[in-house]
Amino acid sequence: MHIALYQPDIPQNVGSILRLAACMGVACHLIEPCGFVLDDKRLKRVAMDYAGQAEIRRHRSWDAFLAHAGAESARIVLMTTKATHSCYDFAFREGDILLLGRESAGVPADVAARADAALRIPMREGVRSLNIAQAASMALGEALRQTRYSLMN
Repeated sequence: MHIALYQPDIPQNVGSILRLAACMGVACHLIEPCGFVLDDKRLKRVAMDYAGQAEIRRHRSWDAFLAHAGAESARIVLMTTKATHSCYDFAFREGDILLLGRESAGVPADVAARADAALRIPMREGVRSLNIAQAASMALGEALRQTRYSLMN
């Protein structure tokens, strides 16, 4: 299982998601450009002491990320408030990549069109969206429940 962040623009959310990835043993892909300067020093600061434990893969562009995902034969599963299907009704597979868009704008239409599936987290009416780190945690938790942890019981 993998998490991919499309051009993230809030460093604190990246830090939370890198911590999640480290704790759950999944890779985190950062698809650049980011909305903030992301050098080694800043990356270590946002990830705190989890940077050394997280498997971080940086991709210089969307095309570079697509080439990597294609080489791995991985499905790209976009998490978006615009989807109609719930992540709780989806059959995740080991090796899926959970793609989350920019906090400020999501992903552009051409990126969404390349996803193998688009899913949402069901929420009550009248609210806009969850924080991206919360959404990543919920979607990853469901994906791992279906794949990795269901095999352990």
